[in-house]
Amino acid sequence: MSDEPQIPVSPDDETEIPESHPRYESLLTRHRIEHGVDLGITSRQGLIAQGRGEAYDYLLGERTIESADDAARAATAQFLLADHPVVSVNGNVAALVPGEVVELADVTGAEIEVNLFNRTKERMERIAAHLREHGAEDVKGLAGDGEIPGLDHARATVDADGIGAADAVLVPLEDGDRAEALAAMGKAEIVIDLNPLSRSAQAASVPIVDNIIRAVPNVARHARELRDADESELRAIVDSFDADAALAAAEETIRRGE
Repeated sequence: MSDEPQIPVSPDDETEIPESHPRYESLLTRHRIEHGVDLGITSRQGLIAQGRGEAYDYLLGERTIESADDAARAATAQFLLADHPVVSVNGNVAALVPGEVVELADVTGAEIEVNLFNRTKERMERIAAHLREHGAEDVKGLAGDGEIPGLDHARATVDADGIGAADAVLVPLEDGDRAEALAAMGKAEIVIDLNPLSRSAQAASVPIVDNIIRAVPNVARHARELRDADESELRAIVDSFDADAALAAAEETIRRGE
């Protein structure tokens, strides 16, 4: 038998990566992105984006810092207050946390919409099917009958009754110019991004500087805790959240390494 380490053949086969391995989550996450490319739901550029995010996570200590947890709680309150919340999903999100996204949408009453920079009909359909396999009943994005003003690429294309009509949008992973465009439309925007200096984090109403594999389940956990809260309590959580302070705390953690 070879002494070479064996790589799992599917993202659900974790048996060959021991949980005691100090890089367990990192190795599993990389494999899920790679598997997403094989499935045709993640673009090859997504591999680069994953590596960039992993570097920031390493600097954050690969943990959810206090300011990120506070942001997740504020994000939950924002979503529960919204009349029409939507979770935007790209290829990396679909590969990394498909079941977690479905759970989050279920507990908050949000819709799920696929939105891609490298948009093709086949890839859109594959991602939608992948989400349905993980429990989603309805996935938007395929109609593409709406548009985000100010963008000249495929991410401008949205469903008119999805992101187009949303009053709150969760945008996991860095989304740059679309984050700014959504903010310009007056939508409450929640961004999950490991880089506190990115345009998406800077433009967000609620920036969550955390790894998506921790952040999405964390928002869902807060939602289960807050779903019976009254409007005044939820509003107080949102109003007391300071986005600039949260970003500054994340940057300080990265700089100090503590």
